Amino acid sequence: MTAPLLSLSGVSRHFGALKAVDDVTLDVPTGARHALIGPNGAGKSTLFKLVTGSMPVSAGTVSLAGTDVTGLPEHARARLGISQTLQHSSLFTTQTVEQNVLLAAQRRHGSRASLVPRRQAAARERVDGLLADVGLEHRRGSPVADLSHGERRQLEVAVALACEPRLLLLDEPAAGMSPAESARLVELVRALSETVTVVIVEHDLDVVFALARSVTVLHLGRVLLTGTPEQVRASDAVQEAYLGTGRESLFTDTAGPAALGVS
Repeated sequence: MTAPLLSLSGVSRHFGALKAVDDVTLDVPTGARHALIGPNGAGKSTLFKLVTGSMPVSAGTVSLAGTDVTGLPEHARARLGISQTLQHSSLFTTQTVEQNVLLAAQRRHGSRASLVPRRQAAARERVDGLLADVGLEHRRGSPVADLSHGERRQLEVAVALACEPRLLLLDEPAAGMSPAESARLVELVRALSETVTVVIVEHDLDVVFALARSVTVLHLGRVLLTGTPEQVRASDAVQEAYLGTGRESLFTDTAGPAALGVS
């Protein structure tokens, strides 16, 4: 069995009496394509913040590849290999596509590395590869402000990958995308090396079931179910958490990859 890259044990985050995340225990194996889903307010984005260190836990432990990182700040966790895209863009809109990715690559190796010609050449080669991977090589010289919404989301993935993550957290990457842009995102994530473990929070269930091999459903801050996509689809508890009883099936029209035009 593959060892977990990410391990959460009893992780909680409370705001007074509100339990935004409540006693979450979860293992995500190395190379996984894992999704976190749940109704609005289930605690998904808060849980991401607890993993990255942008928010401290109220209780529990967060481990990366067997190392307890619970007490480490966000920048220290990033150096250990945790990278993320955000719901709201954090790109430098006045700079070019290439400059955004290059800055991320230089940050990964420290500012002094960018002054060494050999390192600088290697960073630019890395940027070339990442832009090709996300399909933006033809936009390398374009200001970010000129990109479409879908292109910006593709760029955010390239920026996150420039940090050479072991764990990539994608927070609603398909939000606001057209079906064609979502299909491109699915192909992009599928093509990533399995040296990168991916955890995705996403409301578009077509994207979720096209990508994820395992799914955790959160409800009211707690783990309702972790299982395969098929187990999640078949769960009455998941149906009820999303829709309540006596409602149409949540997954009736979900066709997975076919709905996104990918095979």
